[in-house]
Amino acid sequence: MQKLSIAGSFTLLAVACLTIMVGCVIVPGLPSIARELGIESGASWLVTVPSLGVILFGPLAGKLIERQGLYRALCLGLFSYGLLGWGGSLLHGPIAVFTDRLVLGGATAVIMAAGTGLISEFYEGHARLNMIARQGMSIELGGVIFLFIGGVLASAGWQWPFLLYMVAWALLAMVLLFIPKSDRKQHVIGVDTIKIALPRALKIVFGSAVLSMIAFFTGIIMLPLRLHELGFSEAQVGYFLSFTSLVAVGAAAIMPRAARKIGELGTLVFAFVFYGLAHLAFATADALTLMIEGGLCLGIGFGLSIPLVNHMTIEQSPVHQRGRNLAYLSMAIFAGQFLSSFMEFIPRNQSLVFVCAAVIALLAGVMIFFAQRQMSIKSES
Repeated sequence: MQKLSIAGSFTLLAVACLTIMVGCVIVPGLPSIARELGIESGASWLVTVPSLGVILFGPLAGKLIERQGLYRALCLGLFSYGLLGWGGSLLHGPIAVFTDRLVLGGATAVIMAAGTGLISEFYEGHARLNMIARQGMSIELGGVIFLFIGGVLASAGWQWPFLLYMVAWALLAMVLLFIPKSDRKQHVIGVDTIKIALPRALKIVFGSAVLSMIAFFTGIIMLPLRLHELGFSEAQVGYFLSFTSLVAVGAAAIMPRAARKIGELGTLVFAFVFYGLAHLAFATADALTLMIEGGLCLGIGFGLSIPLVNHMTIEQSPVHQRGRNLAYLSMAIFAGQFLSSFMEFIPRNQSLVFVCAAVIALLAGVMIFFAQRQMSIKSES
């Protein structure tokens, strides 16, 4: 196994930030950006359409990785990401803009799957688990950093945040400089002709990814409204969401230790319990203290779950299927993000939305707990 330099490791971690950057860089200036692009009535779709693109183009991303190899696929994804992201500022009207955002989601799927796949090429065992945990930390830190920079750029002009997408081209140069070529196309010849059913363990992983993102992004979408109800200013809402992201970074750091002590599925159970506690706190809070406790639990849930499902997918995938399965995982993660946007259509009040999210999270934890018990009984017999 080839060794990766510190610069190479940093490059792969920085690449992971692009997955959360795809939507968040334009959030601070969303109203003015939507107005200038001619889609004022569909502003929120600028953020969610790339998620739909990941879902739709995920299978194609997997096939691209199998045919071109992880390294080349990542380079193609980074080039397309920069071009489509920045080019979106030059378009006008719903058809052109949303088509661009949809295909940008496809480039994101390639980057997400190929970047994680390359980590699996250069690391194994505990070192791989630790690197995947750092990847989760990088994603959350990227959210904090790019939200801040996007806000600063948006104050200078509506089109300036789009320049952040060009970071992908800088990362492409770093990949070419610091990442050794490690393609395994020779292992996937003829894979398209073989129909291989997903094992039950991977179905549990992908289902956990969908439900984790529903639980997390329901909080991210609904919290600004809930916090405004409690008298928070826009700046204070931003601080609160940044606090939640930083908690997720810390939780991702301790995830490998938790997975070794209580097992991978046991860690997922705890993640969903924390999600449930977070949403119950948001639903019942009438003061800052309980909201902070909820933000703490929400961040822990994300940090324990999303890096872990990445690792579990790698561990449970043969080399010749790894790119495809990681693309499926990308689809699952962004499907959860996309589906969470429909939670706000639950009638009545915001507290009911949080209660529904808590029920979903706790039921997910119960199902994973019983799946774990069932698998333990089978292994013993």
